[in-house]
Amino acid sequence: MTWPPLREELLGLEPYGAPQLDVPVQLNTNENPYGPSESCADDIAASVRAAALGLNRYPDREHVALRTALASYLSRDTPHGIATEQVWAANGSNEVMLQLLQAFGGPGRSALSFAPTYSMYPEYARDTSTRWVQGRRAEDFSLDVAHAVDLVRAERPSVVLLPSPNNPTGTALPPDAVGALCEAVGEQGLLVVDEAYGEFRRAGVPSALELLPTHRNLVVTRTMSKAFAAAGLRLGYLAADPAILDAIRVVRLPYHLSAVTQATALAALRHAPELLGKVDELRVERDRTVDWLRAAGLTVADSDANFVLFGTFADRHAVWQGLLDRGVLIREVGPDGWLRVSIGTADEMDAFRQALTHVMEEES
Repeated sequence: MTWPPLREELLGLEPYGAPQLDVPVQLNTNENPYGPSESCADDIAASVRAAALGLNRYPDREHVALRTALASYLSRDTPHGIATEQVWAANGSNEVMLQLLQAFGGPGRSALSFAPTYSMYPEYARDTSTRWVQGRRAEDFSLDVAHAVDLVRAERPSVVLLPSPNNPTGTALPPDAVGALCEAVGEQGLLVVDEAYGEFRRAGVPSALELLPTHRNLVVTRTMSKAFAAAGLRLGYLAADPAILDAIRVVRLPYHLSAVTQATALAALRHAPELLGKVDELRVERDRTVDWLRAAGLTVADSDANFVLFGTFADRHAVWQGLLDRGVLIREVGPDGWLRVSIGTADEMDAFRQALTHVMEEES
């Protein structure tokens, strides 16, 4: 018998996590390279201090002020508006997803997605004893809607998880795909559209938020970790039918959002125009990176995110290591032969291009 007496299905597994290495150019975790300003940091500090004076009391377990502010922010992405009653927040979109699987997954139920996609999804299923079902994407990493609908109808999952843009490919979902899958899922389950990178989508690509009034089984999740330049805050949230929020309340831990987290997030939302001010610049740098990689003879997935998946390499680990040896850290993730680079500052992307040029010359 092994010690400690771990659940059998967890034996031998490694914990999730990208490498955290101290190198000059870190382009592996899709963070926003531009941090908050001094004025934003000052507002956060003052807000946290005010919250600290009341730390002897539990926080607002319904985080109403924060949900109201998030609803106002989300309302910019849909002509229908978003109400406070439709919004829920937690410690990162990871906890939001886990709560959804706790409430709607579990023994005897299944969750489904389409590979390649975010590697944490099957872990949420595993941790909630939910059966995991994995379909496939098309060769260009777009969603094969006919295949997806057929698989959903055959498997009848309780939860379908679809990122838009998809991680690690950057591929966005067209609205008709969301609608078709909501219809296929029906009343027996939920379609969760994970828009962690939604603010980076290209002009003309709509948010799934627009479809909420039409499909009550649709959930749209977001995060403040990416475009909001607040990865260290750990704040994720969703918009959905209020009945879905009532179900989450049953499984959420008591007072799951600390007073400090709520105060910090509210302060960050007050500075939304500033924190989101570099999104357009990062989009331009992303598209420039795509063009450069393709000109270098590489295959690149179309991206609506703040990262780019590119390849293919006979030995991708050797390329990854060659970049690391030159002080550039990217992510070895996705299908065999592919690598993912997060979009950094112009100087960081110049360093990436120079390093990759040298590595490719050595590999050729």
